[in-house]
Amino acid sequence: MPIDPVRLTADLVRCPSVTPVEGGALVLLQDLLDSAGFACSRVDRNGTPNLFARWGARGARATFGFNGHTDVVPVGDEAAWTHPPFSAHLDEGWLYGRGATDMKSGVAAFAAAAIDFVQDTPPDGAIILTITGDEEGPGRDGTVALLDWMAAQGEQMDVCIVGEPTSVATIGDMIKIGRRGSMTARFTVIGKQGHSAYLHKALNPMPAVALLAHRLSTHQLDEGTDHFDASTISVTTIDTGNAASNVIPARTRMTVNIRFNDRHSGAALTDWLQAEARAVADATGTTIEMETQVSGEAFLTPPGALSALVARAIAQESNQSPVLSTTGGTSDARFVKDHCPVVEFGLVGHRMHEVDERVLVQDIHDLKRIYSRMLRDYFDQPR
Repeated sequence: MPIDPVRLTADLVRCPSVTPVEGGALVLLQDLLDSAGFACSRVDRNGTPNLFARWGARGARATFGFNGHTDVVPVGDEAAWTHPPFSAHLDEGWLYGRGATDMKSGVAAFAAAAIDFVQDTPPDGAIILTITGDEEGPGRDGTVALLDWMAAQGEQMDVCIVGEPTSVATIGDMIKIGRRGSMTARFTVIGKQGHSAYLHKALNPMPAVALLAHRLSTHQLDEGTDHFDASTISVTTIDTGNAASNVIPARTRMTVNIRFNDRHSGAALTDWLQAEARAVADATGTTIEMETQVSGEAFLTPPGALSALVARAIAQESNQSPVLSTTGGTSDARFVKDHCPVVEFGLVGHRMHEVDERVLVQDIHDLKRIYSRMLRDYFDQPR
């Protein structure tokens, strides 16, 4: 009997898997995949739950991969929800619950498609599912741990679909073929505390941080590329903590977030930020310390065989002609791209992380159908 992706989504939503809690979601999936003949391994690392599942022989002539996550963000104000956030309540064609959109429905749709496919028409090849419980968290021990384990075990995906919500208005209207890089820089500007009536005895860090903020926020990194919008720089907070109006503070802090395209790297941007900080420090006599964190580098899977496969499956099953996009934030595709070609495709994402997060039941069925078409078309290709 075919796997019902809506029922599986509901079962997963009922698992309270708020990062980093597993909540029973991976146990449920492992039991289902085990019973369908997949070889499963838990690849937990540092308390982070992860699941690897493979159907077919290692080193097969073709291996199709899927990556997703079952962890979810916190529910927020539970009293504000129309239905309890882990109830998977069905109401007028919608399935409600935390993770219904992001992305338990995507995991359910692909798992259902893969199980039905290998049981109905066993392919000459292999299918790998990598499911993490740490996409919404730090990300250090989730998909990264799975890929590290795969490398140690000699496991290899030839291509991979990350099932994040990518559609905008209707399912199938957008595929992600890359993502901008993301980095955060934290500056501490150090002066000398003193009385505001005696400026010559103090060194105010505030003008220095204002100058640095102006230099960074008015700088145009680029004008965009063929596949990416222009890179952006945002000053997200300036913090001094000075409650006294007659005291010049000793230090102040500023945080900057940069979303960058493939014309830049985190290392090159770090060098540029350090140069800007040195210039402001020299001009103002302050000391400026900086820490950076690169969440992910920009990457692009150029339009080609994989994006064409996904676009054809969408067109055949939904009559949509998807846009190939690199918009949005980061995803675990930033890790998978170092392993194999990767694109992202999933449901409409505008309700993810909201109170009353919900997904159209029909969209889950449609997503399973599109994923099933991808699998059939991929393994039908001559090699």
